[in-house]
Amino acid sequence: EVQLQAFGGGLVQAGGSLRLSCAASGFNVDDYAIGWFRQAPGKERKVVSCISSSDNNTYYEDSVKGRFTISRDNGKNTVYLQMNNLKPEDTAVYYCARKGGYYCSESGGYAGWGQGTQVTVSS
Repeated sequence: EVQLQAFGGGLVQAGGSLRLSCAASGFNVDDYAIGWFRQAPGKERKVVSCISSSDNNTYYEDSVKGRFTISRDNGKNTVYLQMNNLKPEDTAVYYCARKGGYYCSESGGYAGWGQGTQVTVSS
């Protein structure tokens, strides 16, 4: 079974940092593009970042460029999202999920949605 579980959220002050972990099971993260998403209360879920398989090409939403970094540890079968200089508008539930192929740029949706992790950034 394809599963991805996000961990590492918490309450931080503006300007602080968190590292989220996405632990995968049922597949190898080096074979698929993995995306991070977030959803604030009353708003639609949006992609925050994505990392492609093999070439490690990355995508970042404009609002997080220069602050967030996505990475992958194939040995641990885990994808990370390092979040620095956090802002109150980053407050959301964060999720990770898997593309059906190698590349973030490919068409199609994501699968393996698991439990999200709450990130709250105070002023």
